[in-house]
Amino acid sequence: MAKRERVLRMSVELPLWRALSGYRVLTMVYAVGFFVTAYDRFHRPAVAVAYYTVLAVWTLATLPRVANAAACTKRFLVVDLTIALTGILLTPFADSPARVHEGGPTLPSIWTAGAVLAFAIKGGWRWAALASTLVAAANLVERGTPARDTVHNVVLVWVASIAIGYVVEVARASERTLARALEIEATTRERERLARDIHDGVLQVLAMVQRRGAVIGGEAAELGRMAGEQEVALRTLVSGGLLPAARTAGNGTLSNVAEGTVVHLVDEPELAGPDAPVDLRALLAPHAGARVSLAEPGAPVLLAAPAARELAAAVSAALDNVGRHAGVDARAWILVEDAPDEVVVTVRDDGPGIPEGRLAQAEGEGRLGVAQSIRGRLRDLGGRADLLSVPGQGTEVELTVPKNVTRGKAERR
Repeated sequence: MAKRERVLRMSVELPLWRALSGYRVLTMVYAVGFFVTAYDRFHRPAVAVAYYTVLAVWTLATLPRVANAAACTKRFLVVDLTIALTGILLTPFADSPARVHEGGPTLPSIWTAGAVLAFAIKGGWRWAALASTLVAAANLVERGTPARDTVHNVVLVWVASIAIGYVVEVARASERTLARALEIEATTRERERLARDIHDGVLQVLAMVQRRGAVIGGEAAELGRMAGEQEVALRTLVSGGLLPAARTAGNGTLSNVAEGTVVHLVDEPELAGPDAPVDLRALLAPHAGARVSLAEPGAPVLLAAPAARELAAAVSAALDNVGRHAGVDARAWILVEDAPDEVVVTVRDDGPGIPEGRLAQAEGEGRLGVAQSIRGRLRDLGGRADLLSVPGQGTEVELTVPKNVTRGKAERR
C-alpha cells in the first residue's frame, strides 16, 4: 500500500518539481543578467561577482536535488534557503546605499522564491510559512525600514508559497483517498468473484445433498442435515465477505440443470490459446435436453474465450434457478442471437415467475445467484443482464455481451 501511495504521489508531484527546476535556472540567469546590466552602479561589484558565482554553481549542481521529493532532503532545503538569505543580507555591502534605499532588487532577486517554493512542495504550507517568514525578516533587515514595495514583495511570496503548500497537501490527501478507494474496489470485485464461484459449485452441491438426503432418509438424512448447516454457514461467510484468498481452478464449469437431478461437469472445448475466439454454441450445447430447448444460429457465435466462459456460466446459473424455483417439471428455452456488435442469450422458462421483492430478499439472505452469478458476471464483461418476470407467466433473463470484450476485462473480478 505504501509503495502504491508513493508511486501515485510522484506521478502528481513530478510536474511541480520539474517546473521548480526550470524556475531556479531561469531566475538565476535573470539575477546574473540584471547584475551585468547594472555593474557600474554597484558599490562593491567584487562581492556581487563572488556571490553570483556561488549562486550559479549551486543552482546547476543541485538540479538533481529538486527532481523529486525523495532527493530534496531537509539538509538541502536548509542550505538552499541559507544561500538565499545570505544574498539578501549581502546586498547592502555590494550595492550602493542609494539603490538599496530606493528599493532596488536584492542580489538573489526572485531566485529566493524558488527556495521558498521547494519548502512548500516538500513539506506543505507549514514549511512554506516558516521559509517565507525568514525571507521576510531578511528583507526587512536589508532595507532597514519596512518600505511599501518591500512589504508588498514579502507578502506576495508569503501568500503564494503558503497557497501552493496547501494545494500540495490537498493533492496528497486526495491521492491517499483514491488509492484506498481503488483497493476497496479491487477487494470487492475479488469477493464477488469468489462468491460466484462458491455459489456455482459448493453451495449447489451442499443444497443437493441436503435435498437427496431428506428423500432417502436414515443416515443419509443426517448427512443431508449437516450439509444444510454447512450451506447456511457458507452463505453467511459469502455475504459477509470473509472468504479465503486462494481459489482452486477446475477443468470445467459445474452446472446443476434441475432440482433433484445429478450434478455433472460440462467440459469446455479445446482452445487454440487463452485469448482465442471460441464458439459459444459449443459451451451451451450440453444444456439442451428433454426440458431445455436450445435455438442457435447456423454459423459459429465467436467470443473471446474468457467472455464465452463467463457468459456460459451465467446461463448455467439461470438454468439452475429454473430447476430450483420453477420445479422439476418446468421447461426452459435458450435463444442465442449473434448481432454485429454483441451477443444476446435469452433464457426463458414457463414457471410461476418471481414474486415482487423476492430478489432483494434473497440477496439479503446471502443467496447471490442472480446478483452475482448472473448480473455480476455480465457487469464485469461490460454487458448487462435484464430480468423480466410476471407472476404466473414465467421468467425471462436476457444476457447481452459486447463482442469487443478483451481478456483483461473479462477476467477482472
